[in-house]
Amino acid sequence: MTYRKLFNYVCVARPDVSVLKWKDNVFLSVPLVLGVRNVFTNSSEGNAGFKPAKVAVVTKTTRCEFEQQRYRYSGLSEQDLKQLLAMKGSSYSGLLERHSIHTKNVEHIVDSLRKEGIEVRLVKRGEYNEEIVQWADAIVSAGGDGTMLLVASKVMDRFKPVVGVNTDPERSEGHLCLPVRYTSSFPEALQKLQRGEFRWQWRHRSRIYLEGTGINLTPVDLHEQQMSLEQHSKAHRISMNSSHKSGETSGPHLLPVRALNEVFIGESLSSRANYKSYKPRFTFSLHRASYYEISVDDGPWEKQKSSGVNVCTGTGSKAWSCNINKLAFQAVEDVLKIGNKLARLNLTLDKEQIEKVTEEYNESLVFNPEEPKMLFSVREPIVNRVFSSSRQRGFTTKVCVRSRCWDACMVVDGGTSFEFNDGALATIQMNEDDALLTVVLE
Repeated sequence: MTYRKLFNYVCVARPDVSVLKWKDNVFLSVPLVLGVRNVFTNSSEGNAGFKPAKVAVVTKTTRCEFEQQRYRYSGLSEQDLKQLLAMKGSSYSGLLERHSIHTKNVEHIVDSLRKEGIEVRLVKRGEYNEEIVQWADAIVSAGGDGTMLLVASKVMDRFKPVVGVNTDPERSEGHLCLPVRYTSSFPEALQKLQRGEFRWQWRHRSRIYLEGTGINLTPVDLHEQQMSLEQHSKAHRISMNSSHKSGETSGPHLLPVRALNEVFIGESLSSRANYKSYKPRFTFSLHRASYYEISVDDGPWEKQKSSGVNVCTGTGSKAWSCNINKLAFQAVEDVLKIGNKLARLNLTLDKEQIEKVTEEYNESLVFNPEEPKMLFSVREPIVNRVFSSSRQRGFTTKVCVRSRCWDACMVVDGGTSFEFNDGALATIQMNEDDALLTVVLE
């Protein structure tokens, strides 16, 4: 019996007993998941209710807060900031309105938790760290999908629940959050959790091993930074100088982050190389492709040049990966017309049929977050007599990439960046212990 099956059995059928972990063919009794703080309660329906004693609420940084922080040290007055935003086509009053909506919803979440007798710590995303994670029985992400990804990145305990609440449903999709109606009716969500009217969902995540020459294990946190390419490279150089000397061989090292959505590997910027023209003070850029070797499921190594490699989980299959691979109506229509002509089928292709084929294909790119597999995608591969791309995408359980790049990064969930230059080797795979515990409410 796997951890997951056993956990579901205990939480749903037997809330009165402790979880047993399997180790060395012996069942060990440990405190009921999530610690010893009476997290689970008996409900009238016999299911295990969920009521944590301590909850950390992690809030996003709104655009309004970001702009204020950005220009605070520039000596700008509020009026100066208004004028500057207007020049960029943004409305200061509009940013204040969205900030107010977010703040009101965060206060609603915190008040609802405290009314249930739950101890709450309100944490800004910049203050969120491992100590907060250890303190909390459960963590509420108050923001959008980006905040949810940040929160999940520091949770290594597969029995610690993470719940996302979309605090600005009009501007944020919130795929990883509770249904938007619970934003304004959070007490209803809490009542359902306490009565056991929900389903646990383990979202599989990817782990990454890094090894090779001159590797740098110190990440650059992108969540709170809006950096130019030059600033991003400088940040990596600083961390490189303070940690590992160039030329050292080490690894494999298990990185201290897990990918809930995806891992992307590629050059920092495709238009990286600048060349001077005959005109003074004028430069233009040429495309720099990402050069690497890739092996899928321990298969043969293949040299490739492309715009980068994306490896996503089931959770991430609805995000960037889907947009990389999905087909547009026009492309499907053109392909079907060519196929119809070559096969001399003389079929009538109406709009409804083309839309159905398009929808069927695009839906095939999305898979269940609880499935222990990944989908790799090679973006815009270059194919010639030197470089090949035998598979542009496919499901996998293990991907290895060896860098031949000069200024590349490996970015986890769009928020944590690792330097990934010539000689570095990354192994991306899944482990059941890395799954993230979330809840599903109807």
